[in-house]
Amino acid sequence: MAQNCKANEYRSSIHAGTWYPGTDSALKSTIVSYLGSATGKVDGEVFALIAPHAGYVYSGPIAAFAYKVVQDRDYDDVIVIGPSHYHGFSGVSIDTMAGRSTPLGRVDFDLSLARKLMKADKMIRYEPAAHEAEHSTEIQIPFLQTVLKKFQVLEIVMGSQDYQTCQKLSEAIAGAARGRKVLIVASSDLSHYHDQAKAESLDNRVVEAVSDFNPELLHKRLSEDSCEACGGGPIVTALLLARKMGATRAQPLAQATSGNITGDYSQVVGYLAAVLYREEKAKKVGVDLGLSEKEKAKLKSIAREAIEAAVKGKDAAPVKDLTDKLKEHYGIFVTIKEHGDLRGCIGRIIGDQPVYISCQQMARAAALEDPRFDPVTLSELTELEIEISVLTPLEPVRDFKDIVIGRDGLLISKGYASGLLLPQVATEYGWNVTEFLEQTCHKAGLPKNAYQDKGAEIYKFSAEVF
Repeated sequence: MAQNCKANEYRSSIHAGTWYPGTDSALKSTIVSYLGSATGKVDGEVFALIAPHAGYVYSGPIAAFAYKVVQDRDYDDVIVIGPSHYHGFSGVSIDTMAGRSTPLGRVDFDLSLARKLMKADKMIRYEPAAHEAEHSTEIQIPFLQTVLKKFQVLEIVMGSQDYQTCQKLSEAIAGAARGRKVLIVASSDLSHYHDQAKAESLDNRVVEAVSDFNPELLHKRLSEDSCEACGGGPIVTALLLARKMGATRAQPLAQATSGNITGDYSQVVGYLAAVLYREEKAKKVGVDLGLSEKEKAKLKSIAREAIEAAVKGKDAAPVKDLTDKLKEHYGIFVTIKEHGDLRGCIGRIIGDQPVYISCQQMARAAALEDPRFDPVTLSELTELEIEISVLTPLEPVRDFKDIVIGRDGLLISKGYASGLLLPQVATEYGWNVTEFLEQTCHKAGLPKNAYQDKGAEIYKFSAEVF
């Protein structure tokens, strides 16, 4: 299996025909089929992907979710980082052959960038045996050849996956690749050979740390064996590096196990697809009510302290250092999210008391009393995100043309039924005015066209959302 590792030779793909199809037509059609079944789009600049590396029949459908988000994007270099499965060594190895040859053709290695990396840190070198049989990097290349246009690649194999190595590698890449448009691919499967329930429990702890964009937490969990990832080092490195490159969000795209393919859930392998990217600036919703940044931060602090006190069964502490603005009367909604998913939302529509008092009350109610969710638990407190919406007074809608998406929220009532949607909801879902009216009726438990009935009362309002 050994190869002559000369700089003018292309490394053959020894897993073609076994781990994935061995002819160009079969390989192309397989990948295109996986991409066609995958969904995913992000608005912003993508810096890194996390993709699994098992045989395509098992992990290919999940990997496609990651590659779908970079389809037809342009990159100068793609740096694929995988773990070493077959050769034990310390440090990190970069393949310095001419490139990789797959059934879909050749792709060149960026040897100039490779030299810069080896010069940046002595732990980075070329270890031939690390690449001879390694599948973790090879298996990503056909996907890249399918979704991207012209690019160069680097295949990096990590012999050491400790945190210091991850840090050093991320720093070396960030420095050497400065000025080039680079995509990082962290190649990793998750838990191995547990039953489905155990695998999902372990894998969810990886997904949580990735969702939080928290490489330190992920490495801690891996070190404590509270989760598993054969490419944990590549994932940690990608998180550290993407942060340096300007990414602001980590978003899991798909998660599964081999059991979903084989039907055998007794011993499964876990797979994850995720993307690390910089979000485009969100469109501003609502209105400006004149709250300063310090006052907004104060309200969020009041809400968080009220939630923590409520979950611990205590009364909220008295609030000090209040500005006159926070003593004014406004309606308010407190929205709680966990890893981007709604966890509770309760509000007071009418501004009949100081807004800081309503903030305390609604935060407590959102955490414990939203009938759609179980009460927030102690273990969740550090994972919660809080959004505040300070409301303007209700105003009757006399003409549907007066409703402005992104500015207005809606309240619809008929008889004993009523429903309210905040201004940001229509923007998040991309609704037009008719859809916004229909969805507000649905929230009220009314037929979708109930807003047209004579007995329906429709009000609009706006909010400062932060």
